Amino acid sequence: MEEVVMNGRMCIVSRRSLEADLLVRFVAAPDGRLVPDLKRRLPGRGAHVEARREVVELAVKRRIFSRALKQDVSGLETLADDLDALLVRSALGSLGLARKAGQIVTGSAKVDAALRTGKAAASLHASDAAPDGVRKLDGARHAGEVSGRARPTPMFRLLGADEMSLALGGENVVHAAILPGSAGMALVKRLEALSAYRGEKAGRDGESPPDS
Repeated sequence: MEEVVMNGRMCIVSRRSLEADLLVRFVAAPDGRLVPDLKRRLPGRGAHVEARREVVELAVKRRIFSRALKQDVSGLETLADDLDALLVRSALGSLGLARKAGQIVTGSAKVDAALRTGKAAASLHASDAAPDGVRKLDGARHAGEVSGRARPTPMFRLLGADEMSLALGGENVVHAAILPGSAGMALVKRLEALSAYRGEKAGRDGESPPDS
């Protein structure tokens, strides 16, 4: 028997009821263009799809959106890429807010210390960071967990160094630690959403995701 999700929404592809955070709502703009509604605030009839790229692409391939919204829609050719870009912008916006809240530390030495002492809620490395630097800091993350001073935390490699640097107002930022707090945890949530959409697993329990 399928588990019933309280306050869930039905994915138009799988027809399964899922928690809202696992779905993306889509609406048709006045010109008929299909747009993702990440904040679920846009007016009009909505269609929910599981927030994974392969599912969005399947919805496009099977022409499910028009049936669900009961109208012709456009913009399907670039929909999966558009949603990825939107999730990246959301993550970068949260990265900037976390910086303003003082819930981000950068620089290898500070990131190393935060990971070893259990002060970090997650680590963030540029997707184009040197593998050696990532391995050293992931070793610090693992050491903190083994020592008992740090709980298992996710490690993300989703954003480029240029993107991170611009969002953080610095030059050549390739490594960062996310600290606990409302802004920091909101950032972790955005990164997890982007990771899930791309089908990438955030490293946990001393495991690292594959090098980009």
